[in-house]
Amino acid sequence: MSAMREENASIIEAMDVEDEHTIGSRTYYSGKLLGKSVVVVFSHWGKVAASITATTLINCFDVKEIIFTGVAGAIDSRLRVGDIVVGTDLYQHDMDASPIIPRHEIPLLGRAAIATGESIRSKLAKAAGDFVSEDFSQHVSLDVVKAFKLEAAAVHQSAIASGDQFVSVSALAEEIGKRLPGVACVEMEGAAVAQVCESFNIPFGVIRTISDGADESSEIDFQSFISEVARVYSLGIVKRYLMQ
Repeated sequence: MSAMREENASIIEAMDVEDEHTIGSRTYYSGKLLGKSVVVVFSHWGKVAASITATTLINCFDVKEIIFTGVAGAIDSRLRVGDIVVGTDLYQHDMDASPIIPRHEIPLLGRAAIATGESIRSKLAKAAGDFVSEDFSQHVSLDVVKAFKLEAAAVHQSAIASGDQFVSVSALAEEIGKRLPGVACVEMEGAAVAQVCESFNIPFGVIRTISDGADESSEIDFQSFISEVARVYSLGIVKRYLMQ
């Protein structure tokens, strides 16, 4: 699953596509990538859209695991644009059923976070590291590196928070960080995919490329970053993951 159509397109272009199925206004591409059977789909934005897509993958395509790729805004000041975050625990920063239950706790689950699978997580971290050390310079031009001030990308394993909001105000990013210490970045889908996968007992992983600082400059060159950087990271990491 990809959060942006451009990331989805880069993976589909590299596939041997065997079938296309349109379900619920989404097109699911089935085929082979590096000899492995895969289904690739653009989830659409937000938690509800991601939940619909993940449920369809599980019920209609009998997938054995789900990998979600996309971009995120950093709320940990140590993260830089171009860094990669492999999700450990997924929170919904906008979940609030208080005072009935504590803020962030998922109703009926009795906890706020859903953890990714350790095996998938470690494989994604290795795939990201291999991409950065061995493939980055071949696929990301010097002009793009200069344009986005990309340095040697670091790979982090950390918690991620999802919500139906594009965080572009530094005060809100700081407030989320205070409410959920240990969360490195914010996005709009991962925790929803996590909840669906837990419900169906499907292993899953979430990987995010840092596109911005979740502040007032977040929208600047966002689309260019997706086209020039994120789509390259997404395909490169997925390919490295499948090679293991």
